[in-house]
Amino acid sequence: MQSQPIRRVVSGILAATSVILVITVAQPSATAAPVPAPQAPPSSSDALAKYRELAAQAEKLNEDLLEAQNDLTTKQGELDKATTDVNAAKDQGAAATENQKKYQAEVDQFAGASFTSGVQLNKLSALLSGTSAQDFLDRSSALEVLATDKNAAMNNLTGAVRQATDATTKASDAAKRAQDARDAAAKLTEDIKAKQKTLDDQIEQVKSADKSLSAADKAAQRDTGGKAPDVKAPTAAAQTAVDAALSRLGSPYVWGATGPDSFDCSGLLLWAYKKAGITLPRNSAAQAQYGTPVPRDQLQPGDLVAYYSPVSHIGMYIGDGKMVHAPTSGDVVKISPLQSQYAGATRPTA
Repeated sequence: MQSQPIRRVVSGILAATSVILVITVAQPSATAAPVPAPQAPPSSSDALAKYRELAAQAEKLNEDLLEAQNDLTTKQGELDKATTDVNAAKDQGAAATENQKKYQAEVDQFAGASFTSGVQLNKLSALLSGTSAQDFLDRSSALEVLATDKNAAMNNLTGAVRQATDATTKASDAAKRAQDARDAAAKLTEDIKAKQKTLDDQIEQVKSADKSLSAADKAAQRDTGGKAPDVKAPTAAAQTAVDAALSRLGSPYVWGATGPDSFDCSGLLLWAYKKAGITLPRNSAAQAQYGTPVPRDQLQPGDLVAYYSPVSHIGMYIGDGKMVHAPTSGDVVKISPLQSQYAGATRPTA
């Protein structure tokens, strides 16, 4: 049997070993990169907080307006394409109709020359006469009495009839697409007018709230978050975009602006990535879907970081848990930590 002192020593060794193991397991890997943590916006006065709330609502309305305008452009493109298709189908139909008349005349000529018997002519006339082109096609397979040259004329006529029928179908389909696009464009136009009115009303509220801001509040809005850091992006395109965005620190936020002297949030990224030869969509929600989705623990400089659900704000990651972005009205392009309401990230590619 072990003595009490020996048991105490053994127990102490086991306890110490357990502590060492717990500490060892609990320690993170020395090479693991920290996950950038979204943060709440810095504290501010009640007046500035109210102003930013109103401005954020206006920013969302602005992004909704941009999306509707983009949809309208798409529908107008669909309308133009459908109109072109209608005209092409009409031209094809006119040509097919002329061919049909030409080949019908040839077939009639062969019929008159080949059948001199009244009975035979009456039978052929009955076969060739019908209430529609389709009646003719249904009966044409029975005209095996014609010679090879006459069969060729029949084949030409059959092809012309089918081309005319196809052209009519295409024209009808294109006309329907054109009407659908025209109706959608008209609805979007009315929607844009309503959204613009709502945005204008919201902007007036923002302007009114601006009068309540103190000098300290306005100074906080003009803060750029420091000088542009030396960011090393993973690709040449991302490097160009990051450098371009950081070069605009201090530029004012203006709704609908895409640079080079003022920007809204999506306008800044559109301008910056255009410098890199990459054309992003115009609004933040569409930009948030552009490129390859990126988990937050794999963010790299140049990635687009989106906020809110649905997305209504977007910035560009620059490393160290920070982004460059155009926050909202009254503010300027600045460097900020990743914000709360983080919604995801994407990596644009050429």
